[in-house]
Amino acid sequence: MQLSDGETVITAYLPENAQGLDYLESVKSELAALKSRDENGLFGRLEYELANVTEEDWANNWKQYFKPIAVGERLLIKPSWEDAKGWEDKTVLEIDPAASFGTGQHNTTRLCLELIEKNLEKGERLLDLGCGSGILSIAALLLGAQSAAAVDIDANSVKIAAENAEKNHIDIQHYKAVCGNVIDDGAFRESLGSGYDMVCANIVADVLLAMAPLFPGFLKAGGKLIISGIIDSRKDEVIDAVKAQGFELCEIKTLEDWTAASFIWRN
Repeated sequence: MQLSDGETVITAYLPENAQGLDYLESVKSELAALKSRDENGLFGRLEYELANVTEEDWANNWKQYFKPIAVGERLLIKPSWEDAKGWEDKTVLEIDPAASFGTGQHNTTRLCLELIEKNLEKGERLLDLGCGSGILSIAALLLGAQSAAAVDIDANSVKIAAENAEKNHIDIQHYKAVCGNVIDDGAFRESLGSGYDMVCANIVADVLLAMAPLFPGFLKAGGKLIISGIIDSRKDEVIDAVKAQGFELCEIKTLEDWTAASFIWRN
């Protein structure tokens, strides 16, 4: 590996269009500004290199690494191009994440799925904040939830979540995927309704901190909250912020450097 002995490298993938060119100009401008301030040469070469990536490579080459994976007691997560032979005792969740987050292979998603499976009761309503590929909300429905709402700030993720729900034969009457910002848009937040039995949010620490005061408004009394995406160094900060909103901590799960937690809303 020896990465610690090499240069710091940031790789960015830019579309080959006007927007991509704008991003590239911004990068070049920022590098030049950094270089002018770096009198002691602490930041390295501060140079950029360009290379082309074909659309076919971008869209398909990653697929060779996505294999079926068992999560928790009941779930098997697999892409559409793999079969589920030998896993007949599992509930199969077929997911094609495309350009959105969520295959079940990342520790944060895995931890969240395990807590959903453990805490979800048949017939409950679930709200997934930051849905990505839709993996959490679709898993909840396959595990017995009555309905699920999937929310993301990225329109492409919402589209992919809806497509994945269809792949898993989810009844559209029991599933909705919508795009919006629950933190900044009060009207959108109200449109999602309240009284959910469970809210899950697998995002990052800073967004969870911003959402903490909003979680109670989505839940019914005795409702369950599951959060994930928390790097270990920020675990206490996030958990304390959620507890400060009146939540009772039920369980903390960790996997390598990542943490997930479940709470109950004591109204």
